Amino acid sequence: MLRILILIFFSFSSIAFAKDTVPKSETEIKLSFVPLVKQAAPAVVNIYAKRIIEERRSPFSRDPFFRDFFRNFGQLQPRVQNSLGSGVILSADGYVVSNYHVVGGATDIRVVLNDGREISGNVILSDQESDLAVLKLNSDEVLPYLELRKSDTVEVGELVLAIGNPFGVGQTVTNGIISGLARTGIASGSAKGYFLQTDAPINPGNSGGALIDISGALIGVNTSILSRSGGSNGIGFAIPADLVGQFLIQAKEGRTSFIRPWAGMRGQPITFEMAASLGLPAMSGMIISELHELSPFSLAGIQVGDIITKVDGLDINSPEEMLYRMSVGGIGTTVDVSYLSQGIIKSLKIDLVEMPNVKAEQVTLGPKFIFLDLHISELTPEFQSKFGLSFSSKGLVVLDPGRVAGRLGLRSGDLLQEINGKSVETVDEAMSSIGSLKGTGSITIRRSGRRISLRFRL
Repeated sequence: MLRILILIFFSFSSIAFAKDTVPKSETEIKLSFVPLVKQAAPAVVNIYAKRIIEERRSPFSRDPFFRDFFRNFGQLQPRVQNSLGSGVILSADGYVVSNYHVVGGATDIRVVLNDGREISGNVILSDQESDLAVLKLNSDEVLPYLELRKSDTVEVGELVLAIGNPFGVGQTVTNGIISGLARTGIASGSAKGYFLQTDAPINPGNSGGALIDISGALIGVNTSILSRSGGSNGIGFAIPADLVGQFLIQAKEGRTSFIRPWAGMRGQPITFEMAASLGLPAMSGMIISELHELSPFSLAGIQVGDIITKVDGLDINSPEEMLYRMSVGGIGTTVDVSYLSQGIIKSLKIDLVEMPNVKAEQVTLGPKFIFLDLHISELTPEFQSKFGLSFSSKGLVVLDPGRVAGRLGLRSGDLLQEINGKSVETVDEAMSSIGSLKGTGSITIRRSGRRISLRFRL
């Protein structure tokens, strides 16, 4: 009898234990996700944001025929734009990560916790290129949060849960696996770079929500889907937790925009044809096509034509992957870079630094010039990176074409190289050449690698 009672006791104890603990094996996971969801869900929030945008209202805006003819007709009027999405609490003192496209530019942000509490918040750091933003909640309460997992430990085939607020219906949980790693340049939306791929159903409103593993750790922030219909087709993307962690670090340091280490480098993946022509044993690595003279890689001795193969022992196969590895390394750290130079594998330690703050002369032309309001600047690493200009380029970058030059076809990011056949490399040279124009002439620019000549009569 005593033995029977003991067996009954341990049986009920096992059942109770199974209900109250997080499953650790695939077998246990299949029984129930309940403990895992109870653990992680309180740290995932719903976000409701409002932003004021200005748009041009025209009486012809609803007419399909006249709409295009009168596109710029009418006055700019403010309009309230609402967005919804999700976020993840990363610390007990109320730091929350979400997507830039959810909260970027928002004037009013409401964060609703899993238990229904509503807390206001403010964006303290954002980056449109990464599609990430960090909010600080206006609360003194100790909040539930998720731990970050090292991204390089994530493997294809792992079970994951996606938690978010799809279509605004409320917090929703879906499950799947990690389908791929190191996805670059294929996600829809504003994010660029390096992603984890999952088949866990992700829909509009899931953006900014959590992608967690079976231990409840955050492995990524859901950002976008690949879909023709707008609904989930089992191809979703998440920003890795390592990059999210760097955003949190910089937010706590008081930065308002995300600062990436500067490479001063451009490159391209090794293709099959390149590998064959260079006699490479494998199709891997990123070949350097251009280096800035101030680049830390150039100063360390790396040259154009060298092939970067690894950073801190991890493979590099694309410029996006290189940027990601540097971004998660963080400014002020040192990384081990392996590269192939003239058939020899070499290794160097590279310090990760900010982009050099090179001062350059700028000018906005006044009424005495025919190109009124044209805003031009001498070249700097910042503008070369921003507009994708060659590091060896000569000329002046157009920051704003103004009204007159804009009508002639000039755009922001154009490289102004010649005026009436005369080369211009400084602001003074440009002002002198433009000042001598009498209503006719020609301008030579470089745009997207192409040389374009514009002739005009004013």
